[in-house]
Amino acid sequence: MSRLLGAILAGGRSSRFGSDKAQALHVGRPLLAHVVDAIRGEVAAVLVCGRADSGLPGIPAVADRPAPDLGPLGGLNAALAYAREHGFDMVLTVGCDTPVVPRGLVARLHAAGPPAIVADMPIIGLWPAMLADRLDGHIEAGGNMSLRHWAQSVGATFLAVENVIPNINTPEDLATLGPLKPR
Repeated sequence: MSRLLGAILAGGRSSRFGSDKAQALHVGRPLLAHVVDAIRGEVAAVLVCGRADSGLPGIPAVADRPAPDLGPLGGLNAALAYAREHGFDMVLTVGCDTPVVPRGLVARLHAAGPPAIVADMPIIGLWPAMLADRLDGHIEAGGNMSLRHWAQSVGATFLAVENVIPNINTPEDLATLGPLKPR
């Protein structure tokens, strides 16, 4: 059985949201806390990527690697390096703005890949930790820094998901989210 690290990518600028959406409150708790709840039962540990402090007790945080402003690839790279250094075989990535992970999705990603990503939301993916050095090289070489492009370059499966996964990009998106069901 492989050890799975859950990595929440939270290094974005939140420009459409207007403030730090990871810390935006939904029913009295930061959105980031809801994302932790959504993946906690699927992973051995949770890590927040893209910030110095997760703001959540017991949840470590790491900066994007090798530098900020690389988009999701910087967070994925940090997560893969952390996974390799701490004995995890795989990394599940989700965004700090995706507080719902449908039941069975991680198993479907595992069966499809890994690597595998959600076709309509590539920030949600399952990545072997052994890709850490390859992603380091890709970022160092420059060029296309899109997560979708990286996924294609490593032969990831693009998994179609029937259910719409909420993605919070604006305060209006958060206002219409409604209560979240416990996993």
